[in-house]
Amino acid sequence: MQPRERAAFLAIVDRPPLKLPGHARLVVWSIVNLEVWDIGKPMPRQILSPPMGVSQMPDVPNWAWHEYGMRVGVWRFFDLFAKHNIRPTLSINARVCLDYPRVAEQARDAGWEFMGHMWEQGPIHSIADQRDTIFRTQDLLEKFAGKRPVGWLGPGLTETLETPEYLVEAGVKYIGDWIWDDEPAEIHTEKGPLVTLPYTAELNDIPTMLIQHHESPYWKTRCIDAFDRLYMEGAERAKIMAIAIHPYISGVPHRIKYLEQVYDYAKSHEGVLFWNGEELLEWWQMARPR
Repeated sequence: MQPRERAAFLAIVDRPPLKLPGHARLVVWSIVNLEVWDIGKPMPRQILSPPMGVSQMPDVPNWAWHEYGMRVGVWRFFDLFAKHNIRPTLSINARVCLDYPRVAEQARDAGWEFMGHMWEQGPIHSIADQRDTIFRTQDLLEKFAGKRPVGWLGPGLTETLETPEYLVEAGVKYIGDWIWDDEPAEIHTEKGPLVTLPYTAELNDIPTMLIQHHESPYWKTRCIDAFDRLYMEGAERAKIMAIAIHPYISGVPHRIKYLEQVYDYAKSHEGVLFWNGEELLEWWQMARPR
């Protein structure tokens, strides 16, 4: 089924405005991404280009660059969210629970929402048995966290045309792969409905820091500019602002203070809610037009 066949086009101005509880204007949805980069495979991303322009395996320097996030960077995230009493969504490769149990346990014990992010990092198109891997991912996360995840984010936001059906079969209720709106929406699958939540590519530290190569302070500027606009528009209809971060990027010393300042700024405003994906889903199911 083609994406256009899954949901009819509906402009935001043609929908009744959604309302948040308590006259709130804006929801900040925080997503922390934790991944496993298998040293036996090409690295999902590179901070160092390969000598002579030819990638070699094992790619130790780029693997170690990611490893810093698990050893050091993520702990700055834990401090940040504990300070603000925020329980973010954790987009997590299932293998994190096996390879980095100390990190996964810390997130679980802090009450973070676990969201499926495939077994390990790599495009979903390269998986030989996609359905089996999705089920294996969900089963392990359920066993580890004590609750089956209702959310899913494809690695690199990747999907095939069959992925939504497999996800619904595996118990997924919402996805973040469709970055097409400011509000949740429902798409059709042959196995039942699936909700898209407003994830982000623009307030995601991978495109901003690693692809567009902006200076570290720009992260704060972009996030605050987005917040100000959505907060203003939130006076008329509910708005959602997703922030997607990775510990090997935003958790490094020269960037973490800008992330901290973004949350300090958002927290200084009234009428801002800090929800995870499951809370967003539950609200939308109650608030959506019937």
